[in-house]
Amino acid sequence: MSTTRIAILGLALGAAVLAAFLAKGFLGEKPQTKVVEVNKAETTEILVVSKDVKIGGLLNRSTMKWQDWPKKAIASHMITRRAKPDAMGELESARARAQLFEGEPVSTRKVILSTQSGFMAAILPKGMRAIAVRVSVETGAGGFILPNDRVDVLLTRKLSGGSAARTVTETILTNVRVLAVDQTYTSGGDGKEEQVAENKINTATLELDPRQSEVVALAETTGQLTLALRALADNGSSELGDDGPRLSKKYATGAGEITVLRYGIERQTATNE
Repeated sequence: MSTTRIAILGLALGAAVLAAFLAKGFLGEKPQTKVVEVNKAETTEILVVSKDVKIGGLLNRSTMKWQDWPKKAIASHMITRRAKPDAMGELESARARAQLFEGEPVSTRKVILSTQSGFMAAILPKGMRAIAVRVSVETGAGGFILPNDRVDVLLTRKLSGGSAARTVTETILTNVRVLAVDQTYTSGGDGKEEQVAENKINTATLELDPRQSEVVALAETTGQLTLALRALADNGSSELGDDGPRLSKKYATGAGEITVLRYGIERQTATNE
């Protein structure tokens, strides 16, 4: 065998041995796992709204929930579960002062409790007014009128003229919602009553529009107002005015008219159109 062939075979054998060693090194080496340390932010639970709540909207357990929140991002007005574990129950039946959006923290600045001033304004529908009238057991259906009931407002007054004075009683408003009796109200959802204050002043607060409020205010100075409790079945009758309080047609004509001064101009009341 020639020297050249022996040299070629030697080089081939050396290359094969080198390749074997390299392959053994690669196959035998275990992959290294790189550990990356992640700093997880510390969180705590805060009270948030679980759905959008409109201005004056009711807060309850279906509109609130506890949610994790970065501890460093918690502001003083937020409500934490650690500080107030019973906050959800305490805010039951509270109202929103401003629009609340889903996921927004419940802030003490944006809700109003039933014991706080301004609560009645928060529960009034847009365009309506709350007006209080004096009532007694006799003029308030024996004390059976409760918040969220519907009533008719009657006026009893003396009419002069002719040979002798006479007393008449006429219905001036129908299907009026009672917001509160004395200082007790109800949200109307679960029927749960809340006491705003302990003093009893013998009044019923009615929900009326501005024009109807004028009529009631003037009527109270001309005679005695009586509230007649309506049956629940009547509230579903369009004939009886289920679309809200209405001025009585009978009272808006003839002897039952009330003259209202608005901006210095006298005018007679009329039915809602």
